Amino acid sequence: MHDQPRYKPLGKSDFFEDKRASRAAIEGTVARGQLREDEHLYTGKVGKELATSYPFPITADVLNRGRERYTIYCTPCHGQLGRGEGMVVQRGFKRPTSFHSERLREAPPGYFFDVMTSGFGAMSDYAAQVPTNDRWAITAYIRVLQISQHVSVADLSEKARAEVAKSASPLEPEHGAQEQQH
Repeated sequence: MHDQPRYKPLGKSDFFEDKRASRAAIEGTVARGQLREDEHLYTGKVGKELATSYPFPITADVLNRGRERYTIYCTPCHGQLGRGEGMVVQRGFKRPTSFHSERLREAPPGYFFDVMTSGFGAMSDYAAQVPTNDRWAITAYIRVLQISQHVSVADLSEKARAEVAKSASPLEPEHGAQEQQH
């Protein structure tokens, strides 16, 4: 097993007419798992336009995955809330635009996917580090961050309004705490 017959890359071969051991892929072949027929999923575009929708349903699991991946890959620059106040910015690197700017709040999901795939300005591409579905999950999570920072109380459900009102009222000491004071 230690000494097996093999060709070295770009080595010579007597087997082929052109004497090259390295062979070009046959035209039209696609490696397994690399077909990428779904333009929307793999490019973030529909035709030449940025996609205004997601290529698959956004569920709680997708958002949780997006939050996890966002925390790993995006918070160093963009920060936890997407305001562009990450640790590298605090160390002197250029501050990215806040996801809460009017321009980015109105940007379609395909825009964020495209920027992660191709890079933009000082941001390099993350296509090699972050798989396609994870880039879409991060895109969905960015939208959640945007909504969370710009929601109106009127847009909340009755239950959510009650929670906000409850958290806004002064806290009353617990019954046990009052007994200990006496």
